[in-house]
Amino acid sequence: MRRAYITILIYLLGGILSAQEVIYKDASEFPVYGKVSEKTNTRYERLPSTLQGVSRDPVWYLGTNSAGLFIRFRSNSTSIHARWESMYNNSMPHMTDTGTKGLDLYALVDGEWRHAGCAQPRGKKSERTIIANMDPIEREYMLYLSLYDGVSSLEIGVDKGATLDLPAVDSPKREKPVVMYGTSILQGGCANRPGMAHTNILGRRLDREVINLGFSGNALLDMEIAELMASVDEPGLFVLDYAPNAYADMIDANGEAFFRVIRDAHPDVPVIFIEDVIFPHALFDKAILKEVTDKNLAQRRLYDKLKKAGEKNIYYISAEGMIGDDGEATVDSIHFTDLGAMRYVDHVIPVIRKALRKNR
Repeated sequence: MRRAYITILIYLLGGILSAQEVIYKDASEFPVYGKVSEKTNTRYERLPSTLQGVSRDPVWYLGTNSAGLFIRFRSNSTSIHARWESMYNNSMPHMTDTGTKGLDLYALVDGEWRHAGCAQPRGKKSERTIIANMDPIEREYMLYLSLYDGVSSLEIGVDKGATLDLPAVDSPKREKPVVMYGTSILQGGCANRPGMAHTNILGRRLDREVINLGFSGNALLDMEIAELMASVDEPGLFVLDYAPNAYADMIDANGEAFFRVIRDAHPDVPVIFIEDVIFPHALFDKAILKEVTDKNLAQRRLYDKLKKAGEKNIYYISAEGMIGDDGEATVDSIHFTDLGAMRYVDHVIPVIRKALRKNR
């Protein structure tokens, strides 16, 4: 009997000793992508500190959400871990916690970014193994941050003795980023995980940095946001997707002035105007159908006015067929599921590619 106990003890101790020890590094040692400015109050915010007290309170708050931001690193570890603290511990009934306040890991495989695993939050503070049991070969990684919460702190963990270094591959390329302004849909609502926000899908497909300036319910043509967009050094493209929030009279009153701030700073950079989505419930709700129709007519009037005035390098994307015609691409008749985000990207990317070719 004693020998049996000793055998079991040795077995258990062996299992404990064979478990790989995890070593963490603060993610501040690695580059963060998706920011207009590094001059933010904390590292994983989207708005510069100069806009605190200038932007409306909801815009400022949403700017502390880390939508579209991601960390790049490389490692030969057999496992990748994350330890992070969410700023608010947000939760919403129509969006997964993984999308709201989780993390999402991608690895570069044969020149293509492939999903490796997601870090599901446990609460305000979380520690997760994202992927394990890999071959110990060096890989490039991209870690997307939370879409509808802030990240107060973040550490990346690897096997003890494994490398954890700066990226060696320039992907996504930082030169001439795509700068996108829009609503809750653009911010990432309601992707199941951060990598499925449509701005992040676009970044992978284009192999180019995309800056996400989506503000849930608050894409109301605030001029300081136009000035922030205009401050981007050597942008590749501007995308204006504010129509789901901005009413028709607001577009008529402020749309040209918002555009002019961007155009005066970057006379030759392409600008894309996008219509409001024709939401599935517009088939039944006639008030919604009228609202969407009025907004899209206003957006078209603005575009036509600019074209008539001689503006070049402006493009227009209509809502027709944007997320399919079967009504199956949203969570709540408004915000995209992952299917809706993929369909949106398929719809807009031909025009985006065409516009980017004009600004090589």
